[in-house]
Amino acid sequence: MIRLFKHYIPYPVIFMGIVDLVLLIMAGEVAWVLRANQINMEVDFIGNRILPLILFAVSVQIASLSTGVFSSQSLQSLRFAVARLMVAISIGVIFQSVLAFMLPGSTLWRSNLLYAMGFAFLFLSANRIILGSAMGAQGFKRRLLILGAGSRAQRIKELEAKPGSGFIVAGYVAMSEGKKTVPEAISRDAIYNLSDFVVKMAASEVVLALEERRNALPLTDLLRIKTTGVHVNDLSTFLERETGRVDLDSVNPSWLIFSDGFSSGQRISSFIKRIFDIVASLILLTLSAPLIIIFGILVKLESKGPAFYRQARIGLYGQSFDIIKLRSMRQDAEIEGKAIWASKDDPRITMIGRFIRMTRIDELPQTWSVLKGEMSFVGPRPERPEFVSELEEKIKYYAERHMVKPGITGWAQVNYPYGASIDDSRQKLEYDLYYAKNYTPFLDLLILLQTVRVILWPEGVR
Repeated sequence: MIRLFKHYIPYPVIFMGIVDLVLLIMAGEVAWVLRANQINMEVDFIGNRILPLILFAVSVQIASLSTGVFSSQSLQSLRFAVARLMVAISIGVIFQSVLAFMLPGSTLWRSNLLYAMGFAFLFLSANRIILGSAMGAQGFKRRLLILGAGSRAQRIKELEAKPGSGFIVAGYVAMSEGKKTVPEAISRDAIYNLSDFVVKMAASEVVLALEERRNALPLTDLLRIKTTGVHVNDLSTFLERETGRVDLDSVNPSWLIFSDGFSSGQRISSFIKRIFDIVASLILLTLSAPLIIIFGILVKLESKGPAFYRQARIGLYGQSFDIIKLRSMRQDAEIEGKAIWASKDDPRITMIGRFIRMTRIDELPQTWSVLKGEMSFVGPRPERPEFVSELEEKIKYYAERHMVKPGITGWAQVNYPYGASIDDSRQKLEYDLYYAKNYTPFLDLLILLQTVRVILWPEGVR
């Protein structure tokens, strides 16, 4: 993996993205040449139209990121990838039409776009047929040596077996006489020189997965391995990189304190984030006002009660604030005001409410909270005070999610389906901690792009 702005991106995704970008430029050029020949127009130097070609390629590439074309599922399933490609190319062409209106002369002609759309689909589909299987080949995977043979090592073994895994385990080394959960592990006593063994196994990384690290760290072995040029990682850092979340089962306070991250309070990043929130919320409120009004009327017509409702939520540093949403449940959804988790096919949700939840229209009024500075567009979802009190008692580190401003969308929302239980909250907390730890404007942009996928394919909405 490559770390870009503190966020890990798999090498196959980088490679596929570069190839796609080149193919999209080719698709635009082939379309332009074909159309020029049809109207008997002279085909001049490609440099004279390089800007429209690049804008076309970038537009479709951004749409591909938004629709999950580069997700692990797309790399594993050709059918899934082709379906997402069709949507991505369509969105890219729509975006091109908007650019043509805003910046006349900067895009391909409309007739070019029609041809470019077809060639782009053919080229990118062919790319996945040719390179798709190669993406999962061992040549793209890192070779690991695991120091440990207990339950922690077993977790790595299970992660390796999952589709889309970016690594293979060359071997396990049992570092103590404790119980071996991984039966194929080699005893440390059977290896004369561990650093030589690592080199012979062609491992590019060693992961420390000991059950008990206190007075058990093989410092001499680790130092010699490190000096051979092989990267050494602890289990928590390894799982964070591979899963995109902070694993609560393996982390401890010292790891959270001394590991790289939690720099969201940097002035420049915070300033950029706030400026974006103000500008984007003003634009979105202006554009969505008619939509909010229309569905507000529909909500009123369908069931008794106000079109909007206020609800207390916990925000930055544990401060309470009120959010405003379009009402999607019956007015008597909570008896005597007692907080109740939403459930699948919740009978309290109205017909209009189910639609606005699925399309996220009910979230639009929250843009007002963003404009006021109580929320951001990107951040952990703010939870109700009643639930926060319970979750802080049952889940360690839960209070740490309040060290960043809550958001309308977030890393947990684009990676985990809607959850309404203690276990779901724990899973989402792992993603929220990853966001708080590795926040950059780049990660915000990535989340905003992937939110399009969540809106288009609303899995797990309740």
